[in-house]
Amino acid sequence: MLNKEIIIFIPSIEGGGVEKNLFYLAKHFSNNLKKVYLITSGKKYKNKLKKTELVTPFINVENFTSRNIKYLFCLIKLFFFLLCTNKEKIIFSFQANIYAILIAKLFNIKIIVRANSSPLGWSNNKFKFLIFKKIISLANGVVVNSKDFKKIFDKKFQLSSKCIFNPLDKENIQKLSKKKVPRIFSIQKKTRLINVGRFVDQKDQITILKSIKYIKDKFKIDSFEVVIIGKGALKNKLKNFIDKNDLQNEITLLDYKKNPYPYIKQADIFLLSSKYEGLPNVLLEAAAMKKFIISSNCSTGPREILSDGKFGNLFKVGDYKKLSNLLIKSQKQNNKNKIKLCYEGLKRYDFDKNLNNYLEYINSFC
Repeated sequence: MLNKEIIIFIPSIEGGGVEKNLFYLAKHFSNNLKKVYLITSGKKYKNKLKKTELVTPFINVENFTSRNIKYLFCLIKLFFFLLCTNKEKIIFSFQANIYAILIAKLFNIKIIVRANSSPLGWSNNKFKFLIFKKIISLANGVVVNSKDFKKIFDKKFQLSSKCIFNPLDKENIQKLSKKKVPRIFSIQKKTRLINVGRFVDQKDQITILKSIKYIKDKFKIDSFEVVIIGKGALKNKLKNFIDKNDLQNEITLLDYKKNPYPYIKQADIFLLSSKYEGLPNVLLEAAAMKKFIISSNCSTGPREILSDGKFGNLFKVGDYKKLSNLLIKSQKQNNKNKIKLCYEGLKRYDFDKNLNNYLEYINSFC
């Protein structure tokens, strides 16, 4: 065990891929470092962070819908926590938060930030970009989770980031996929499609809906069934599109599932329609369950995971017509070889190896 203390900073834990990696890393750090603190907005996930000391704001802001409020109170907590503790610690910010960097520099404490999504999805405001570029350069280290992400990030911000892949626990995913859950697809002989992700603009599930409508209207094909699992502000927009276009028999929206794997298991094809990502965990998980994958060729992650389309199919972001053609094509072709290659390609996301890569990187700053 290393005689080091670390503060993990993540104001909002929302149950997605980023948070899943948080739980893995917090547990690994707790088993290998002297002390691990986690500054976040509440204690909802206390049971998953048993060896980690949770540090929360003076008032409970966990249930606030505004991310900005959560961030503000957690930044205040970070400031006062550092004010009242010894400075022989390292901060590991689970988001590229410029205010956390400024607070760290104020106390002369080393900080490593983890950038989670492609810079192409960030603000196009030039003033904000210049401010971010200046402050991110003050961080002692920056971690990204894909090679494509690293190329874009380093060029855009003229930095040298560290690429560490997301740790993928294949055995646990396969074990959880065996849990009994209700059937989500009909018993009709249709190609079963699934998407799992938050109902937000970034995930762009409207492209999936448009694709199914296009197949139905243009080709008069009624052989696809889609289930989309998630939660978020755009749920009503998606539901209204389904109702308006009479797609209730083809598309079902389900609420967020703590364990989505038994549902993914029921599908033939996993769909990802995002406008941008970092390294989409859900694609790795679908590959671990040996599902055929069709994904948007967004920045960054899918092209890397699917090896430029050798391990699955890619379409241009928002191109629902191309997605429609790929779906129809998928019914006629044998996808077993691509599924096999995609599964074999998961070796680089080895669970223990990548967790240790994080530990080694953090230790290099101690």
